[in-house]
Amino acid sequence: MAFISTGYDPKQPMKDRITDIGPRHFEEFYPPVVKKNKGKWLYHEILKPGVLVHVSETGDELYTVRVGGARLMSVTHIREICEIADKYCDGHLRFTTRNNIEFLVSDKSRLEPLIEDLNTRKFDGGSFKFPVGGTGAGVTNIVHTQGWVHCHTPATDASGPVKAAMDVLFDDFQNMRLPAHVRVSLACCLNMCGAVHCSDIAILGYHRKPPMVDNEYLDKMCEIPLAIAACPTSAIKPKKVTMEDGTEVKSVEVNRERCMFCGNCYTMCPSLPLADKEGDGIVIMVGGKVSNRISSPKFSKVAVAFIPNEAPRWPTMTDVIKKILEVYAADARKYERLGEWAERIGWERFFEKCDLEFSHHLIDDFRDPAYYTWRQTSNFKF
Repeated sequence: MAFISTGYDPKQPMKDRITDIGPRHFEEFYPPVVKKNKGKWLYHEILKPGVLVHVSETGDELYTVRVGGARLMSVTHIREICEIADKYCDGHLRFTTRNNIEFLVSDKSRLEPLIEDLNTRKFDGGSFKFPVGGTGAGVTNIVHTQGWVHCHTPATDASGPVKAAMDVLFDDFQNMRLPAHVRVSLACCLNMCGAVHCSDIAILGYHRKPPMVDNEYLDKMCEIPLAIAACPTSAIKPKKVTMEDGTEVKSVEVNRERCMFCGNCYTMCPSLPLADKEGDGIVIMVGGKVSNRISSPKFSKVAVAFIPNEAPRWPTMTDVIKKILEVYAADARKYERLGEWAERIGWERFFEKCDLEFSHHLIDDFRDPAYYTWRQTSNFKF
């Protein structure tokens, strides 16, 4: 009844509601042309790389200019984006799930001036602030995770490899010469908050060594049961350790055979770090997709088992990605995604054409019959 005493009426829950609590309804932010023509759009087409038009049955047109954006943006960069939207788009823009910015123009006379303005805005180093592209049969912007700038478990950086990769793929961001669109993604560890499991080309940070155990501080900093429970493979168990001065401390022991280097234990316990200069690096995966057009969705497969971190430009990684893309562009059929092309010619030929080394470790023999996985955890199995 406390809510009643404050004036809340359960029969009229919206009465006197404080509307700045929680997100506003998305319809409030529609451009007028979108709100007017909702449910009435007839078709859309790509006029040129990065430029789309949607046509309504009412005759209204909405032009979209897509530009590449960054996952991490400064306040000054966002203010510049807003300034452009105010100047040409009546303040309306949208962000895509792959970090692109789309400027929405309902007045065709503003379209070319907007594109010319975007092409003139450059950083001091000469690169485009707002490169137009990322549509159709080309390379879309790379979706990626946080890497060394923010995350605590990465095996590689995110922003660094993404910048290096997009520099070598930039021409294909700005044109549509490929057989089909190519999704590139990066996840900086196996926990994979990126989309590397289902991308045409995927960059995955990979730890190759189990966590180190800081016996001296572990019991002081960590809840040992939490660290043990966090391990998905039951590779951690409690252990008492005698220090050099003869004192006995509570700690844990890692079963190296069971550890899959995910870093979940480090999330719960800072005294179990696993970042390692020699052990950490990159895996290149290929052939994944979410779409069910032509063929069913596919998981990515490992193509290169390990590439060392070579900051700041990651040359080996970028050479491999560029080679795969060029061979795909030359050999695949129209509308054929990278994984569909590899399956058609055979994965053995894929490795040969892309000059990639193959070993038996790369054979995809994963099977998932239900009787292996039903009611199975690290604690219960029958």
